[in-house]
Amino acid sequence: MDKRQFLKTAGGILITAAAGSVSTSAYALICRPEDSYIDKVRNFDANHVDDIRLSPDQMVILKSVVTRLRRVRGIVGHGNFSLLCFDDTLRIGRNYSKVGRFSKKEIDFLEDVFYRDAARYGFYGQKVLNGLTDRVPNRNSTKVRRTGQFLFKGTPLVTYKQISDRLGKDVVLTSGVRGMAKQMYLFLAKALRTKGNLSRASRSLAPPGYSFHAAGDFDVGKRGWGARNFSADFANTDVYAKLVDLGYARLRYPQDNLLGVRYEPWHIKVV
Repeated sequence: MDKRQFLKTAGGILITAAAGSVSTSAYALICRPEDSYIDKVRNFDANHVDDIRLSPDQMVILKSVVTRLRRVRGIVGHGNFSLLCFDDTLRIGRNYSKVGRFSKKEIDFLEDVFYRDAARYGFYGQKVLNGLTDRVPNRNSTKVRRTGQFLFKGTPLVTYKQISDRLGKDVVLTSGVRGMAKQMYLFLAKALRTKGNLSRASRSLAPPGYSFHAAGDFDVGKRGWGARNFSADFANTDVYAKLVDLGYARLRYPQDNLLGVRYEPWHIKVV
């Protein structure tokens, strides 16, 4: 794969900056006019003219990678998939015919997705995992009963238990620890749904390596709300009002943030 072609758009341009020359927040403001930038964050699931898109050839690889990752999840289960690292993902592909071995093109594609600077397609957050083969510390995580989710021991688990004790049965843990395989799958599945628009995907999901779910953050929701828990509507619920009153609404991505991400009232900032 020609890596220089990876993030080109049809008629779009890539914006670059000298490494370390400006902060991520300043970079966002310098490179994006304020009105245009805020419009993108507020209209996160719309296509914008300078969004970064995959080429038709890359779309073919994207589809095969997403299918293979979905098969891996089917083998290990949703819970264990949250902890899966990249090397173990490849191993499962080699060992299970239902998954199939990841091809060199697919592995090169995954490497390109991970190692590209996400600021190139509009995500200005901090990278949490610096290597594609980095593992989340599985021994420091524990499965939360009746949720199918894992949380890191220590502050994340204590914080969630406090929230659960104070809000009772109305609150539910919707997403906890996410290792490399899960975040890669979530991001690429979103990219597939947006027909290869990486900028649009990054406004909804942190690119692989950038998610603080790999460091301690977690998501909560209102029991019985399903997918609406991952929408701005969650901010209008009694559960969110209680989180605010009790001081737990320390958001990673507040309204009109400078990280290029939609408003996420459900995402609890721990670290």
